[in-house]
Amino acid sequence: MTCPSVSRSFDLLLTPVLSPSAMMCRMGALSLGWFALCLGVAVAVDRGNFKTCEQSAFCKRQRAMKAGQSPYRALLDTLELSDSRVTLQLINDNNKVHLLLELYRLQGNMTRVKINELKPLKPRFEVPDVLIADPPTEPLSVVSRDENGVVLSLGDEARRLIVSAQPFRLDIVEGPQVLLSLNSRVTPMLERALFSLNSLPMSAHQAPDGGSEDDNQPGLWEETFKSHTDSKPNGPTSISLDFSLPGVEHVYGIPEHADNLKLKSTDGGDPYRLYNLDVFQYELYNPMALYGAVPVLLSHNAQRTMGIFWFNAAETWVDISSNTAGKTVFGKMLDYVQGASETPQTDIRWISESGIIDVFIMLGPKPADVFTQYASLTGTQSFPPLSALAYHQCRWNYNDQEDVRAVNQGFDEHDIPCDFIWLDIEHTDGKRYFTWDPSKFPKPLEMLQDLTDKRRKMVAIVDPHIKVDSGYKIHSELRSKNLYVKNKDGADYEGWCWPGNAGYPDFIRPDTRAWWASMFAYDQYEGSTENLYTWNDMNEPSVFNGPEVTMHKDAVHGAWEHRDLHNLYGFYVQMATAEGLIQRSEGKERPFVLTRAFFAGSQRYGAVWTGDNAAEWDHLKISIPMCLNLNLVGISFCGADVGGFFKSPSTELLVRWYQAGAYQPFFRAHAHMDTPRREPWLFGPENTALIREAILQRYALLPYWYQLFYHAYLTGQPIMRPLWVEYPGDASTFAMDDQYLLGRDLLVHPVTEEGARGITAYLPGQGEVWYDVHTFQKHNGAQNLYIPVTISSIPVFQHGGSIIPKKLRIRRSSSCMENDPYTFIVALSPQRTAEGELYIDDGHTFSYRTEKKFIHRRLTFANNTLTSRNLALDSQFSTPSWIERVVILGAQKPNKVTLRMADGAESSLDFEFDTAMSVLTLRKPGMNVGADWSILLQ
Repeated sequence: MTCPSVSRSFDLLLTPVLSPSAMMCRMGALSLGWFALCLGVAVAVDRGNFKTCEQSAFCKRQRAMKAGQSPYRALLDTLELSDSRVTLQLINDNNKVHLLLELYRLQGNMTRVKINELKPLKPRFEVPDVLIADPPTEPLSVVSRDENGVVLSLGDEARRLIVSAQPFRLDIVEGPQVLLSLNSRVTPMLERALFSLNSLPMSAHQAPDGGSEDDNQPGLWEETFKSHTDSKPNGPTSISLDFSLPGVEHVYGIPEHADNLKLKSTDGGDPYRLYNLDVFQYELYNPMALYGAVPVLLSHNAQRTMGIFWFNAAETWVDISSNTAGKTVFGKMLDYVQGASETPQTDIRWISESGIIDVFIMLGPKPADVFTQYASLTGTQSFPPLSALAYHQCRWNYNDQEDVRAVNQGFDEHDIPCDFIWLDIEHTDGKRYFTWDPSKFPKPLEMLQDLTDKRRKMVAIVDPHIKVDSGYKIHSELRSKNLYVKNKDGADYEGWCWPGNAGYPDFIRPDTRAWWASMFAYDQYEGSTENLYTWNDMNEPSVFNGPEVTMHKDAVHGAWEHRDLHNLYGFYVQMATAEGLIQRSEGKERPFVLTRAFFAGSQRYGAVWTGDNAAEWDHLKISIPMCLNLNLVGISFCGADVGGFFKSPSTELLVRWYQAGAYQPFFRAHAHMDTPRREPWLFGPENTALIREAILQRYALLPYWYQLFYHAYLTGQPIMRPLWVEYPGDASTFAMDDQYLLGRDLLVHPVTEEGARGITAYLPGQGEVWYDVHTFQKHNGAQNLYIPVTISSIPVFQHGGSIIPKKLRIRRSSSCMENDPYTFIVALSPQRTAEGELYIDDGHTFSYRTEKKFIHRRLTFANNTLTSRNLALDSQFSTPSWIERVVILGAQKPNKVTLRMADGAESSLDFEFDTAMSVLTLRKPGMNVGADWSILLQ
């Protein structure tokens, strides 16, 4: 074995009554002619297939209830105080229904608010499995109370939680400052269906707030969208709550939406929607729902960062309004000149179809604190195999084993590194997952061994829609074990997807997930090996003939309707798949699973991507804010299909996308089967060289990427960061989403404009410096820097004061580079200091966690001395890797350079000094990267 250097989701979203030709499109198609027909049917999202708030009965009702109408009052005499919580009852004065309010002070500067019916006619769904544990609490105490309300202490002397009685309202204050208010706009919170539709005539129904309901008001007990009828056996059960954020103009998060980083006001338009959907050729810059939903919103100003986690898995709409929305910079300046005293404020209203009100308020105050707080609730980003951070080559579909062999060989012939080749749905036997097409992929073990020989790996797709076929083992077992989701009548739920008629495993059930995980065992998944990993697509779930191309809301998961937990389905699919990959190795190997659908907590199980994008410049641009918002809510392992899934990119766009993708956490090229082939060497020698260079830059930085993922796993801090995360007081960064930081120390401004001859990058930090990573040119911080660019330019800057590890001997895959030497890039601050870290382990097992087999070192430069110090004294790991180069930027020329080892042995090192650029290069100092040492510049 030598190592030389070197979704599909083709959903047309037609009406549920399908023509024969359209059905052929949807079923996977028998020829390219059918796909051409499909493409002719729809070239962009058909908005008519997806609801607006006006078409969603509960959203329309809740939105129509204006501020000031709240009937809720706190019954202060019911207050009970225990070690872990405060409870008191609320009453709806219209219908006399009692609610239970629970208040928790959580460790780490968080507050939890829960509101449920005191005596529900039927239990409401509460989200399981997302929190990593019951959040530890701290005692609340009553500071004061009277007939108007109660004041509770949140630990800090200045921080209080104020409960106002009538109308019910909560305020969190710090000294004289109101940080956040709940129900301050006194809008209704909770609908309650008092009677069953089948037991009483419509005139007996009660309105959500207790009044007599108009017999003709649609959507309370049944709702129709296009040709689909939702039976709503439990009646109206929606919830809502508003939050006011004084002093806040900038809010972020609530992915997934193809929109800017900063969330916009929804006044006059639709709210942002959170409802996992398979959206064909999604539009940009609008609040439509996409494939995933994370109901976490962050607010930020120069003084404080906070977060709101709306813990609900039902369809959710989020309204945002701001008293500064729409004001131009001139308008704000005019306010200032005229002495206008209006304090900026942003108001958020959450509306969900069912469930309870369960909210975690993360009080920061720093951005890093909010990330830590959220990670303590839902966990941190999984620590992937090192190879998963390298380059992935995908297409719908590589035709057969010979095609895979040729692509594998093509990377070597063109000296382009690659770690993974992917197979889409056509590799299966008739869209039967866990199988191989017997004519196209007759010898999968041989194919996988060919990849292993090159130290490469494969990902194969496994979707959660299962072909209804009595001769198909997976379907037969699911049916015999009664593990499918049920329809409202109790039969197995079936819908159309790639295989034709399909069933959907009930992943909400632990026994279903355990069975699914067992199917990845090598003796169950025939033709699989340890270098085969998994891609979960279509797991919103996608149902071609379902309402909004998804599962009917009145489908049944045990005691719960699908409406209660829809946004959890993809979360559970990825969870079960990741567990299966772990189990097949008896708990030794780290999994890699890519998912399209996701929820809060999905970061624990693998990677996500931004779905079926298009080969357009705007889609390249939008990939940056989409991934930034995902990173802000814990999902760091994010990327976009390089080149665009639909359509065919120009060579300029393709090159620019490779350059951008090389600096995003998940780096995969992917394309629709109807597009021309797009392997990196097919666009002429010049473009091949440009793409190769972008991929080489990715591989050189793999030690830094790996270290970032280790820190994300340990701490929950994002990998891809908006600039305001590290510069929270710099208001010019608050809405910036065309550049970003990788960790703290690399600033990336991809070129995303067609025909660009220059870009302007903002280098933050008064009194700081940044170095161009390609030229080593030093630039001062706190400036907008114009940078001339050519087609080969990738503007990237290293922060002065940092040390970044690299590997400059690039080979055919990351595994081939495992024992290669390291280069340290030391970028000095104006104070002539720098620091960084180095993390190394075996790159693929859990031994770093179970046996403490890793190296973790602190690198510091101060007083003209570069030092490597062990950060994990109890760890046990060794590597033959050594240090072949140290490059110090912003250096002065020394007279002598001395290497001093831990045993006191000293030796002189050769060096070169570039006077014009102030760059000192030490070549082949030769020490092992795991050793203690110091380099003295004299």
